[in-house]
Amino acid sequence: MRDRALRLPLSAAAITAALLTPSAALAQQPWDQGYEVSRPPAVLSLAQQRRKVNAVLAERLEQLLPRLMRECGVQMWIVANREYNEDPVYRTLVPAPVFAARRTTILVFFDRGPEQGVERLTVSRYGLGELYQSAWDGGAKGSVDEQWQRLGELVAERDPANIAVDTSRDWAVADGLSAGLRRELERALGERRDRIVSAERLCVRWFETRTEAELELYPQIVQLARGVIAEAFSSDVITPGVTTTDDVRWWLRQRFQSLGLPVWFHPICDVQRRTTNRDDDRAFFGDSERTIRRGDVLHCDVGIRYLRLCTDTQEMGYVLRAGERDAPAGLQRAMQVGNRWQDLLTASFVAGRTGNEVLAETLRACRSEGIRHSVYTHPLGFVGHAPGPTIGMWDNQGPTPVRGDWPLHADTCYAIEGNVKVQVPEWDNQWVQIGLEQDAVFDGQAVTYLGGRQTRWHLVR
Repeated sequence: MRDRALRLPLSAAAITAALLTPSAALAQQPWDQGYEVSRPPAVLSLAQQRRKVNAVLAERLEQLLPRLMRECGVQMWIVANREYNEDPVYRTLVPAPVFAARRTTILVFFDRGPEQGVERLTVSRYGLGELYQSAWDGGAKGSVDEQWQRLGELVAERDPANIAVDTSRDWAVADGLSAGLRRELERALGERRDRIVSAERLCVRWFETRTEAELELYPQIVQLARGVIAEAFSSDVITPGVTTTDDVRWWLRQRFQSLGLPVWFHPICDVQRRTTNRDDDRAFFGDSERTIRRGDVLHCDVGIRYLRLCTDTQEMGYVLRAGERDAPAGLQRAMQVGNRWQDLLTASFVAGRTGNEVLAETLRACRSEGIRHSVYTHPLGFVGHAPGPTIGMWDNQGPTPVRGDWPLHADTCYAIEGNVKVQVPEWDNQWVQIGLEQDAVFDGQAVTYLGGRQTRWHLVR
């Protein structure tokens, strides 16, 4: 099939057809919660990625944006930015292969009501394809003053009750309008500048909400990350006594790059090992480089971006000693405690609860079962640490102002992140930290892991 722009309007069936490929069958199977990934699935070519990204964007603009604008009481939304100083939300609104503003690029969304839908305009020198209608014929030779004048005319013609712009004290993704462009915008609006309101809530809801098409894709994206971890925590990569934790970090980075997958943070790999000092932290080696030995407990943290969606994954490995065929029973039990902690956390997800309320309920449930734990779960989507309800912080196991006060909504994704500490009999009851992070979706009723979760140790032989 030739790579060509998708035409609007698109039916749900057409969008689904555009998204599915033979590899997408993986995403359609019912996910067992303990599903283990051994190798990453294939990564699509850039041309194939473009088709998927634009099909998803078409669905979001056609179906999701009108609903969110009405939910947030926004009639007109203006997103203005300049080259090299892009608004974070701009990158989520434009079709591939666009990934930057050109000169001054202005997007305008105007809700004409349920019957006519949301009008999508661009007041810019350069067009954005079929997803947007150009509202300025100044072209490449038009001046920036003419561009702002045209924006003012466009707003006057539509006379919206309010004009939402991206300014926020608390949410970085909703604060993309620069001070200079704010002045130009107010000048262009004239007396209608009094109608300016913050688009903060709209931006957060846009960032956090996932569509049906995105949820078709997300399991494959999570599998990519988990599959590379499975490769890293194996004898294909690690030679005990030779390989260092830094070697594994850079192998992960290089492997993702070879697959054409950008990372949104440098991979982490660290070890814990049995020691005669039973202090909680002495046996845990964080960012410092260590040579990996037999009997070591391994931990990693990786995050990739693919098809405009991010993953965030932490898993555990064990380096077998001579004669061992599996991790010691105490470590296997520790993994089970980690899975139980996940269950108590996800059972606390209730639509309408705030992140702080979910945290409080999880802490209560874990205390009742004697689980020593820490919770630092966060939303996931277009960015790794996405806007939405924060559920604990690694350095704060109490309420988080503002972000923790945001309520849970349906069709939102999370990195179920935290750790438990468990005493291991085979290590003379030394405490071992099990750091787990798996990506999941909350559908308003229950939490489902997008690509399964780790229930068994990765083994290095």
